[in-house]
Amino acid sequence: MSVQLREYQNDIVAETRSKISSCRSVLIQSPTGSGKTLLTAFMLGNAAKKNNVCWFLVHRRELIKQSVETFNAVGIDHGVVAPNFLMQPEKRVQIASVQTVARRHARLPRPNLIVWDEAHHVAAKSWSVIHDLFSASYHIGLTATPERLDGTGLGKWFNHLVHGPAVTWLIENGFLSPYKLYAPPSGIVTKGLHTRMGDFVKSELVSAVDKPTITGDAIKHYMTHAAGRRAVVFCVSIEHSKHVVEQFRSAGIVAAHVDGETPTDERDDAIRRFRNGDIRVLPNVELFGEGFDLPAIECAILLRPTQSLGLYLQQVGRALRPFPGKQFAIILDHAGNCQRHGLPDDVRAWSLSGSENRKKRDEDAGPPVRICKKCFAAQPAGALICKVCGTQFEIQSREVDQVEGELQEVDLEAMRIQRKIQQGKAKTYDELIALAKERKYKNPHAWVNHIMRARAAKAAAK
Repeated sequence: MSVQLREYQNDIVAETRSKISSCRSVLIQSPTGSGKTLLTAFMLGNAAKKNNVCWFLVHRRELIKQSVETFNAVGIDHGVVAPNFLMQPEKRVQIASVQTVARRHARLPRPNLIVWDEAHHVAAKSWSVIHDLFSASYHIGLTATPERLDGTGLGKWFNHLVHGPAVTWLIENGFLSPYKLYAPPSGIVTKGLHTRMGDFVKSELVSAVDKPTITGDAIKHYMTHAAGRRAVVFCVSIEHSKHVVEQFRSAGIVAAHVDGETPTDERDDAIRRFRNGDIRVLPNVELFGEGFDLPAIECAILLRPTQSLGLYLQQVGRALRPFPGKQFAIILDHAGNCQRHGLPDDVRAWSLSGSENRKKRDEDAGPPVRICKKCFAAQPAGALICKVCGTQFEIQSREVDQVEGELQEVDLEAMRIQRKIQQGKAKTYDELIALAKERKYKNPHAWVNHIMRARAAKAAAK
């Protein structure tokens, strides 16, 4: 079976080919759910036909299995380098665990091409060891979020960035699911929590989050907005996740906990039962935030506040894959992450320099969305009057306190319209820069350059 790519995937391949010979290392940014594993199978299949040795490196066991299934489905002959798999070093294409290759690379032919899945992890120790050992090889990175947890870019490892389609475009064209986002007027207390490596210190976050009273009760809101739907819950710690499971089970909802330390057979069984619908709610810890490909997920429940835009987008992306019968995905953001980072389909100007000029965010930085207390419509943080009901916003302290409250649906269409109007009124470069800073974009100049290029192309087409 040959690999049939979508038009936008063919565009990604064409640009990658045009750059790789001179750059030698290309990073592909494309949203969660846009088909990066299939894209990889196509590229490696073609490279192998030219007698190149190719590695596809992934970092979790679940991703090994998913990649094997995809490569088998499209007829890409390959070996697997991972625990419990028999090595076949003679195969031109290898799907490999990063950690295993770091130990066994001497037993494999030297690669001509390495494709890195979830390439934003490339700075990690075992990853960088492989990268340094095979720096003379060609490198292609894949990621939805091309920066490290602390916002640092990936320009040290890649020389050119290929942009995939925007999330909004993928939704409008049926490649991703529409969504409804519900957010609390206020959420978990994060004021005073310390930051380490770009995110909240986990030990402190556990104390703030692992409480039965967190924002209106996650179970109640699941029953209100997503009853019976398959939901993945993102928790802070193993103990927190297990407590969430207990509470769901007490409410009569079948739930199971999984994490990276869960025994393999037990983890596989839980995922199988969840896939079949026997388990409805699957709380987890740092397991399904990246690469977990299960389009049947209808709901993402966020119980972990994060300062990482990448982690937030990876988590909400789990629910955005289309599936027969899924009219829309539901995101229940009990952690207030949309108020830190914006909407899942906001336009974001990614670059290899990352957010190196971004100042360290603290509690006084202000959220990128604002929810009207009267009608609960959401709008950009800079709004002074609600665009829906005309209520004038009060100037309030930005200290976030935990309260019992209802999750309110964010009016996505109204927010998009308002943002387009604001953008249209910004005619000059400086006005766009001011708007980008008001919206708390991490790289205002890259975003403005993107807008200006689009305007120039539109004008030239007239």
